[in-house]
Amino acid sequence: MEKNINPAGASSSATRAADRKTIERNRRNQMKELYSQLCSLLPPRQTTREPMSLPDQLDAAAKYIKKLQTNVVRMKERKDSLVARNSGHVHRRNGGGDGGGVNRRLPRVEVRVFGSALEVVLVTESDSSPSVFHEMIRGIEEEGGEVVNASFSVAEDLVFHTIHSKVGDGNGAGCGATVGKISARLKKFIEEYE
Repeated sequence: MEKNINPAGASSSATRAADRKTIERNRRNQMKELYSQLCSLLPPRQTTREPMSLPDQLDAAAKYIKKLQTNVVRMKERKDSLVARNSGHVHRRNGGGDGGGVNRRLPRVEVRVFGSALEVVLVTESDSSPSVFHEMIRGIEEEGGEVVNASFSVAEDLVFHTIHSKVGDGNGAGCGATVGKISARLKKFIEEYE
């Protein structure tokens, strides 16, 4: 008895097998690329230069992620502690016998000098007008400083503005007098604002 061979059926099953192989090869290549990306995010190993096996790479990645999560929690706690401590210094209770209100002593400015770089930290209340911040920038520029970067962050009801500027010719020459003028102008503005 002769078997009837269907060439069309054989070719369709061969096509399906080839498709499955192609799909599996693409999946393996994609996984290899993802493992490579994951490994590139890990800190360099200092103990050995031997390549890590895939399970070791995944284990190292899991440990590193847990370490980063622990660091984030610890840093958040530290930030909260610093904000609470700073708020304690900024918010001072009036010592009067009537149980008086809160004397905020804000806005407050601090000027730091690093060679020809100047950092101005301005602390204001979150509901205060942005004009204080703009006046700080204007004062820096009118006294000869060049604002390079300005940013802010909010913690509870306080806004911490940070202004980085360049003073002088970049090598520190002639910037002492300019820094003095900028610092005096900013502090005078804050005193008048209160």
